[in-house]
Amino acid sequence: MLVLVTMEMLLRVKCLQRLAIPGSVRCLHKDYRRVTPQNFSDYESMKQDFKLEIPEYFNFAKDVLDQWTNIEKAGKKPSNPAFWWISGNGEEVKWSFEELGSLSKKLANILTEACSLQRGDRVIVILPKIPEWWLANVACLRTGTILIPGTPQLTQKDILYRLQSSKAKCIITNDALAPLLVDAVAPKCEHLHCKLMVSKHSRDGWGNIKEMMKHVSDNHTCVRTKHNEMMAIFFTSGTTGLPKMIGHTHSSFGLGLSVNGRFWLDLTPSDVMWNTSDTGWAKSAWSSVFSPWIQGACVFAHHLPRFESTSILQTLSEFPITVFCSAPTAYRMLVQNDMTSYKFKSLKHCVSAGEPINPEVTKQWKNLTGLDIYNGYGQTETVLICGNFKGMKIKPGSMGKASPAFDVKIIDENGNALPPGKEGDIGLQVLPNRPLGLFTHYVDNPSKTASTIRGNFYITGDRGYMDEDGYFWFVARSDDIILSSGYRIGPYEVESVLMEHPSVAESAVVSSPDPVRGEVVKAFVVLNPDYKSQDQEQLKVEIQEHVKKTTAPYKYPRKIEFIEELPKTISGKIKRSELRNKEWNTT
Repeated sequence: MLVLVTMEMLLRVKCLQRLAIPGSVRCLHKDYRRVTPQNFSDYESMKQDFKLEIPEYFNFAKDVLDQWTNIEKAGKKPSNPAFWWISGNGEEVKWSFEELGSLSKKLANILTEACSLQRGDRVIVILPKIPEWWLANVACLRTGTILIPGTPQLTQKDILYRLQSSKAKCIITNDALAPLLVDAVAPKCEHLHCKLMVSKHSRDGWGNIKEMMKHVSDNHTCVRTKHNEMMAIFFTSGTTGLPKMIGHTHSSFGLGLSVNGRFWLDLTPSDVMWNTSDTGWAKSAWSSVFSPWIQGACVFAHHLPRFESTSILQTLSEFPITVFCSAPTAYRMLVQNDMTSYKFKSLKHCVSAGEPINPEVTKQWKNLTGLDIYNGYGQTETVLICGNFKGMKIKPGSMGKASPAFDVKIIDENGNALPPGKEGDIGLQVLPNRPLGLFTHYVDNPSKTASTIRGNFYITGDRGYMDEDGYFWFVARSDDIILSSGYRIGPYEVESVLMEHPSVAESAVVSSPDPVRGEVVKAFVVLNPDYKSQDQEQLKVEIQEHVKKTTAPYKYPRKIEFIEELPKTISGKIKRSELRNKEWNTT
């Protein structure tokens, strides 16, 4: 049991009696049954006792994944695979932790031997939800190279910007992107010298991973990385301005995301976790890599090139998925289906993140499935900031309470904490001690990094308030606030009320110029199909009256425009800025 003792020394967590990091606590139950969720009604004690001791050296591949391999070999882990992938066309891949280790070591050798990459070199990985995406993540950890994920929806211009900005020396992609996008911009990228492709076919100038894996050894020694070395760079989704590069260390996600895995996702080694996030975003790192594997849970993946409600529901019915994570937009689409024929026999826990989730959607989901949706709030720059945790009372529309990782406050323009009920900026205390789970800096952008600090706090860029019970409520991004006749109006509350009207499929609320009030609320609305043939002007009046009756009358949309679809980022977030610019004739 020497391995377990070593892990306990490295990853001692004082308050978590069943955190499943190997050996970190005496939590590896003999039968791994799902015990009663921790009593989160005693929230203050849980938060006060939480502590992660950070070792000088840490590497997630060696110190977590390889330790699960040892536990697996000793027969002390449930028979769940570490990774379970389906294509939707009958293909299926299952890997144990041992198999994941062996295959990722092969790819690690390709990176160091065939590509001559050194520790600290940057690798852009643009792959859909295929098994090689997970291998690339772990291979970068093993070699100490810096992973830079990208969504397959990137354009040629996007890829050029990322290659040039990051100075990446290697790119890993598939045959759909290699010839049309990467080869077109590669000559303009002086640092790029290695191109790897996941394909059944060969291409000049590219290494074929599938072929190379057949001939490379899995004998590889993991690089000994310090906990504060750069591990990954994530590009922001770019809702305003050019995407920024966000740096995370080996410990900020590799250890920091234990908060997500244990408290929010409530995972154990007996669980099968399915997160639908795109591979290009930090949410995939959150819930498709670190959080589940910290806990020894199975990562489930479905290739699904695009979101299909019926495929999602069918998959939840057919496979033993116990924990499901998806964006609020996805839940909105799911509840619009006839779900009576689907039975989710294994599903026990549902979570959502990426944007606030409308209370009406959570109500519909609960009525249809009997399960709550536990909303969480975080950023690419952080791990979970606030969350609704298992066993805690859920207040519909709330982000929940502060996670154990952070001291979260609502602060004013001078950096002072505000009392309950007062709206302000959502901030995380970073002085005198910077918390684990927060990014290091915006790479090559010191002015942007400095702008996030106000007094002793990191400013998230979001506005909200905290109620008397310590629950946090999202109001808006700082630049989304609408000022009308002296009133400050957040779009989220109006959008939530709009969603309760049966005609509304989706909506986005922005400010619109008004000669009397300065600006007023305008709603862009996507109608449900059954309402598209109705009298449009009468329908606008009905929707306005609904909002007036449901929330404060001054918040109702004085302008409504029906549109076929809302503009969104490639990560699925509504681009309110684009709609707002249209209203104000700005760029």
